[in-house]
Amino acid sequence: MNYILFDGDVRNALLPLTFTRPVADIRIGILTIREKWEKYLGFTTSTITEEYLEEKFPMVETEQNVMINASFLPNLVLVEMVKNLKENEAVFKGEDVIAFYTTENQEEVDFEAYKQIEFEEEVIQVKNTWDIFSLNDKAIKADFELLTEGRKSDPIPDTVQCVGKENIFIEEGAKLTFCTLNASTGPIYISKNAEIMEGCVVRGPLAMCEHSVLKLGAKIYGATTLGPYCKVGGEVSNSVLLGYSNKGHDGFLGNSVLGEWCNLGADTNNSNLKNNYAEVRLWSYQTRRFAKTGLQFCGLIMGDHSKCGINTMFNTGTVVGVSANIFGSGFPRNFVPSFSWGGASGFTEYKLNKVNEVVDVVMKRRNIEYDEVEQRILSAVFEETKEYRNY
Repeated sequence: MNYILFDGDVRNALLPLTFTRPVADIRIGILTIREKWEKYLGFTTSTITEEYLEEKFPMVETEQNVMINASFLPNLVLVEMVKNLKENEAVFKGEDVIAFYTTENQEEVDFEAYKQIEFEEEVIQVKNTWDIFSLNDKAIKADFELLTEGRKSDPIPDTVQCVGKENIFIEEGAKLTFCTLNASTGPIYISKNAEIMEGCVVRGPLAMCEHSVLKLGAKIYGATTLGPYCKVGGEVSNSVLLGYSNKGHDGFLGNSVLGEWCNLGADTNNSNLKNNYAEVRLWSYQTRRFAKTGLQFCGLIMGDHSKCGINTMFNTGTVVGVSANIFGSGFPRNFVPSFSWGGASGFTEYKLNKVNEVVDVVMKRRNIEYDEVEQRILSAVFEETKEYRNY
């Protein structure tokens, strides 16, 4: 069977993270949503997404296809239902379609003509940017079981102090030296060639993906995920770094999500709690105003390729778009549009040619080419986000 993941209605609610990727390629837990589905299904998947992303994330359609709403995370019961779908059948959770069967010659889908199967079990759905860190505890635990079932961890080095050894899994090539791991509050997963340096103190759940690094003396609270090639120091709590991003020095990051290729300067801090303990509001690209999150703790949401200088201070509930460059004293505004250059004293447009120069250098440091496909994506995002730079 051919499985296709589609963005669905939540795509706009997940901006700015979905400016540069389909919903399926958001990381929550240990794996991306796509990686979870492929692991459960035993098949590769393709994507229905925005037109400017199709060159990098093409759709593969065959005579028979099952479309899957990428905002839903798989579990054993749901996957079994999806695998058993037949023509003119669909799986729903309330008003939301999770998956449906379609054929190549179907011009449109009329769910009124479908047999609608209700999924009544609990399922994780990522509807908003803040769900990525709010639901990360559950997602790490589910992925930990999926990835470690029937497998044996590499041994924990003698210099490592640990609690809850049975909840610690170390992949081949990982390095741990004179650190403290407490997995009594949730599992700790350390992937291939990841490294925890001396003096680090970790409280699970924690997911470290391939080649991620915890630098000397880092203090990590769960539920936190470091995507591939992330480098982290200082204090981090309940945050997700999608990949290739750095918070390499002291400073606090809490209840936050960083996209790929982000960099936080030394002593950067974010607030995750308002002084009056009130509910946090966060910029919504859907309503173009600040929306209620229902959360008391909510920090920073930062899109791909954004950077900030040393001693940057982010207010509670700040959203930073794609390729913003923030610096200077004082608190920048709570919504920083994509391709903005400046800080608390004001912003100007970050010119695309200058963005391309920086992105090329940054990606080369990880031996990844900033090719024409990636350039066209950023160029499309630059045009799509122009209106926000007038706010």
